[in-house]
Amino acid sequence: MRALLFLILAPACFGQAHIFDQIDTNRDGKVTPAELPEQARPFMALVDANGDGNLSKQEFERIAAVVRQLQGPAAGVETDERNIDYVGDGHERQRLDLYFPEKRPAEPLPVVVYIHGGAWTMGNKREGQRYAEAITGTGEFAVASINYRLVQDALWPAQIHDCKAAIRFLRANAEKYGIDPDRIAVMGSSAGGHLAALLGTSNGEKDLEGELGEFVETSSKVQAVVNFFGPTDFETFYGEGADIVEMSRKNGAIKLLGMEEDEIRKNARLASPVHWVGREDAPFLTAHGTSDRLVPFSQAEQLDAALDKAEVESHLIAMKGAGHGFQSAELNRRIKTFLDLHLRDVPGEISNEPIRVR
Repeated sequence: MRALLFLILAPACFGQAHIFDQIDTNRDGKVTPAELPEQARPFMALVDANGDGNLSKQEFERIAAVVRQLQGPAAGVETDERNIDYVGDGHERQRLDLYFPEKRPAEPLPVVVYIHGGAWTMGNKREGQRYAEAITGTGEFAVASINYRLVQDALWPAQIHDCKAAIRFLRANAEKYGIDPDRIAVMGSSAGGHLAALLGTSNGEKDLEGELGEFVETSSKVQAVVNFFGPTDFETFYGEGADIVEMSRKNGAIKLLGMEEDEIRKNARLASPVHWVGREDAPFLTAHGTSDRLVPFSQAEQLDAALDKAEVESHLIAMKGAGHGFQSAELNRRIKTFLDLHLRDVPGEISNEPIRVR
């Protein structure tokens, strides 16, 4: 029953297709009242800014925010604590939320740490609530959803310093929160996938660990990584012959790497998960759309090849025909098997066969 609940809830969560695109069933770029979920229809007039009787994607985001605020915590999820400062007197972005199953077992739970996307310039840990609904709904995992400093707050390596500080905080406070310090997975999409992948490949690298928080001597190692279409090699991100300095000045998101030429070139390497791959890395499951126009599918292939060469367990699942976001019940089944295997010692076979997305 728990596994069934996971599969029912997860398709709206793991695929990362924007909810607007799921509801816009005729793909005309607008949501009509008939397409809108019934519980959201009463609020439509409040956000239909141009009064045309339909919702654009921007207008839809407003109504989604209203509904999320009204509905409160997700069904089946116990929100243990929110806005936990994982640094101590830290930045407002250095916070995390913890979620547990509605019926918590007595033993410590493995924890899945969700890292939001948003091109390192936007996004919020609140996105993790829908993941928490799916993952904690099994009764077998806790979820931590973290914020980290964005580009406008601080440049690289602030983002990975924050993520590692959050992992150290959770491990050091495992007994307090009832989580297992030796069973921590990370999961993220796009920019969050990049940070999750870097957590999986850079354990113990001093320049990336940082010195944030009270627990600098605690390990930031993770036991498993689920990466949805995250950049993995900034030096090859724009293709052969493309100059990372020139491209970073055109792309606001890549300003993550710095402003000066030497700084950009150095960080393009140091911020790339591929650069840090080694034999002791965590096992990976990567799902990436073959038609992704924002993060090339080749980025996933590079990471998978590097992990294979280092003899690290790696599952690359090509989402055939998908762009920068998708949903798939079959993918969710594989993710559940992957998490069970590495966080709960439950044997299972994980197929690497491509999944076609309609």
